[in-house]
Amino acid sequence: MNEAIRLPRKGTLLLSALAFLAGALPASFSSAAEPNQAGAPASVVVQAREVDLAFPVEATVEAVRQATVAAQVAGRVLEVRADAGQRVKSGELLMRIDAREAAGSDAAAKAALAQARAAFERTRNLHAQKFVSQAALDQAAAAYKAAEGAASSSGAGLSHGTVTAPIAGIVAQRHTEAGEMATPGKPLITIYDPKGLRVIASLPQYKLAEIRKSAKARIELPESGRWIDVQRIEILPTVDPRSHTATARLYLADNVEGVVPGAYARAHFTIGQAKKLTVPPAAVLRRGEVTAVYVIDDKGAAKLRQVRLGEAVAGGELEVLAGLSSGERVSLTPLKAGIELKAASAAAR
Repeated sequence: MNEAIRLPRKGTLLLSALAFLAGALPASFSSAAEPNQAGAPASVVVQAREVDLAFPVEATVEAVRQATVAAQVAGRVLEVRADAGQRVKSGELLMRIDAREAAGSDAAAKAALAQARAAFERTRNLHAQKFVSQAALDQAAAAYKAAEGAASSSGAGLSHGTVTAPIAGIVAQRHTEAGEMATPGKPLITIYDPKGLRVIASLPQYKLAEIRKSAKARIELPESGRWIDVQRIEILPTVDPRSHTATARLYLADNVEGVVPGAYARAHFTIGQAKKLTVPPAAVLRRGEVTAVYVIDDKGAAKLRQVRLGEAVAGGELEVLAGLSSGERVSLTPLKAGIELKAASAAAR
């Protein structure tokens, strides 16, 4: 395991790639394993350690609290005061819709209410003097109550011309431009609360028992290499009859930076533990089909060695399947090691 993996004679491409990685230079050069300029260690000793056995599932980030505000009155959009990415407060004005038609209906309803109120008062006075029957009084009272309901409804419709934020958060998307026609039910703007995010994943039915028993998971963001701990796991009680999968909700901590709804993520559900040899991703060089690391011996000499890696384990490190042994030291700055190797070869010539 300590020796470099032998390549078949037919692997001319792999040999050329390794020669390129090594700078077409001698197999070793003197390089002390000291901290780099940023203060981080320039090398690390790979060791077998206990890692969580994870079941990876593709997932999507979503907001726990999200609202899409729709128009409740017909009219032209007169003013837009919010755009995508803008932070808004609860109750803040977002848009104004031309509600003149609703205003006319409201005025008519208020006039009808005033007339119904006057008619009811007259009928009640006449009934007190025994000039009208009880049925006439009941009819006037019913007309008055109907007018009150119509006036209240028209007033609410008039208020819908002012669109406000139902929650505090960030505007995710604006669906309407100023000057467009708004109709009841048409989406206007979408807002989400960034304080509460969760990841949605689909779990196969045959894995539900193991995952429920562990109730532990971590979230990987492949584009940035970040790993985030999950605060709580919620598995919905039903299974989709077509895909035979259950939906899992993995809740993240509040105010997680750099995570937005709709982002792709990978959920790693813990299903056990095992001892594995791992290496940091920073130590790995990839050139086409070749994967290699610089191994530093006791004398500080670095040698390029091809390795075979497995999947990423919890914590972001990569499992080593072949090419390294526990206790060996590898460089965390392989590009710098290659440049120094090339410079040393040029000086030797």
